[in-house]
Amino acid sequence: MSELVSTNWVYKNLNNRKLVILDCSWHMPQEKRDAKKEYDKMHIKNAYFFDIDKISDIKTNLPHMLPNQRKFEEKVRSFGINQSSLIVTYDVKGIFSSPRVWWMFKYFGHNNIFVMNGGLKKWAADNFELETKSNPFSPSNLKSPIDSSIMVGFDDLRDNLGKATIIDARSPDEFNGIVSRAAREGHIPSAINLDWVENLDENGTLKSDKELQKLYQFDKDSKMITYCQGAYRAANSFLALKKIGFKNVKVYLGSWGEWGNKLDLPVEK
Repeated sequence: MSELVSTNWVYKNLNNRKLVILDCSWHMPQEKRDAKKEYDKMHIKNAYFFDIDKISDIKTNLPHMLPNQRKFEEKVRSFGINQSSLIVTYDVKGIFSSPRVWWMFKYFGHNNIFVMNGGLKKWAADNFELETKSNPFSPSNLKSPIDSSIMVGFDDLRDNLGKATIIDARSPDEFNGIVSRAAREGHIPSAINLDWVENLDENGTLKSDKELQKLYQFDKDSKMITYCQGAYRAANSFLALKKIGFKNVKVYLGSWGEWGNKLDLPVEK
């Protein structure tokens, strides 16, 4: 299996006792959509709702920073997840917020996790069944050994300017400083702008390996760092890079929400 599974694979494995399906839908505040209410109305059979807003560090002013190990374990144990579980994440848009949760699980040492390509959008288009019934919780004894090798902080990123390929997954307008949701406009010095939407086809599924390789024409052994505004789009690019064989890929979790507000860090436009 790659980093992805198809809707057809998930449908055929719905009765696999090791399978845990997570609805990881999340929406931008300006969309005025409630992901939990949408889950209650329609979701894949046996899926749990993974509340990204709650399963994060709520004490920081940066959005959706990782929770500590204890909090993560406490939250995901309620889904019955343990070391032998096979986890699949999806979201309603196709591939948007699901890679962010997929990446989070990898950080917490669980590699037997995959993103459902095309998400609920494709599931519905394939005419697979949906339900409104919530899946009963079944506590587990999950342990989560942290893998810090897939994340980078602003201090390490600053030290690696010019030494790593930095992918800015935001829009060109954000990259060029035309719009910004931080104190400053622009981008991290030496960053290359590859908008995350370029990773997807018109149906919201991740493009083929051949198409992605044309987009990411870099040495696959080089150090790659992805970032955006709050690490959602960065996780999409992380997923795309891992899918086509890049080995040394990290997400800058703080992204522009942190870098753009730290006045002592360098910025380019």
